[in-house]
Order: sequence, then C-alpha cells, then structure tokens
Amino acid sequence: MRIGNQERWTQMRSLRGLRACILGGPPKPHNVNRKIVLVSTAICALALYFYAHHNWHPLSPRTTIDRIVVEKSARKLSILRDGKQIKTYRVALGRNPFGPKREEGDMKTPQGTYKIDSRNAQSSFHLALHISYPSDEDNKRATARSVPAGSDIMIHGIRNGLGWIGAFHRWKDWTVGCIALTDEEIEELWRVTPDGTTIEIRP
Repeated sequence: MRIGNQERWTQMRSLRGLRACILGGPPKPHNVNRKIVLVSTAICALALYFYAHHNWHPLSPRTTIDRIVVEKSARKLSILRDGKQIKTYRVALGRNPFGPKREEGDMKTPQGTYKIDSRNAQSSFHLALHISYPSDEDNKRATARSVPAGSDIMIHGIRNGLGWIGAFHRWKDWTVGCIALTDEEIEELWRVTPDGTTIEIRP
C-alpha cells in the first residue's frame, strides 16, 4: 500500500518529535548523528550486558572437560566431557574468519584439531589458553608456499582494562586469529580446562 504525501509528512513530523524527546531538543545538523550513535550504542551495550548476566549459569567447581569444539560459522565454542556437551559459549573470531588459516597475518582463525598446550595468566588479554597451532601439516602447507604459518593462537578474554564491554565484544569479529570470550567466560573455561585438552576447530 502506498503512503500519500499527507500521511508521509505526518509520519516525518512524528519522527522528528520523537527524536527531539530522546535527544533533548530540536535536531542540529552537526551533532544529531553523533547523539544517535551514542544513544544506540549505549542501548545495545546495556541490552547485551543484562542479557548475558541474566542467562549466566556457572558450572560446578568440580567440573572438568576433555574436549573443546569450536564451530566458526556459528561463532560457538562448546565444551564436552566423555562425549557429552556441558556448555556452549558465543565467541568472536579473527577479523577475516572464513576459511582455514594459511599464513601469518591473514587474520584467520585456524581449522583443525589441536591441543591446549599452555596458558598465560599475564596476557594482555584477560587470561589466555594457548592452542597448539601450527601443526606439522600447517607448517608443511606454509613452507610449500614460502610463507610463515603464524603462531600464538589463543582462546582469551577481552583486552585488559576493557572487560566492562562484556558480551558487546561479540558485535563483530575483532581478533587477529584468536578465539575471544568475555572475561567471565574465559575465567570459567580456564578453570575447567586441563592442559592437554583436545580442541577441534570446525569451519
């Protein structure tokens, strides 16, 4: 159904009035866009914060796992014990997430089966579990192309000092190839994941 000129004009005036109420007065060309961005960002951040905390169910202190499965396309990290899925987290990935990692600097999160082989409590990102990338096969492929395979792929939290962002960090993929959780989530994963745990990263 087409909207007549009079109806369209009425809707525009109503929207202007609503915008004036929200932003505090008539719009000014030089600051309306900035105010809209700030208000929208604040609303989204608050919504994500309350959603994440309302739905947070901590694991038992006695919980340990033996496998991690990451599904890149779904942005999910699941933890398992004896084949049984215990919990799933939403994650952010490398800034160029699709496809396997081929070389250093390609901003991709690897694909394949690896181990959690070490951890760093002093990381510049809140806690870091190191993934054993590159494997021998990864190195062979990179060598065949005369490029470095890359290294230092981690599961980690948010950059130190920015933990208040919480679930809002998942707004987009932002790492250089790592797998990112909220600080609360990485603290839990750190606690339940022994060194040597298998991690499978799927497309």
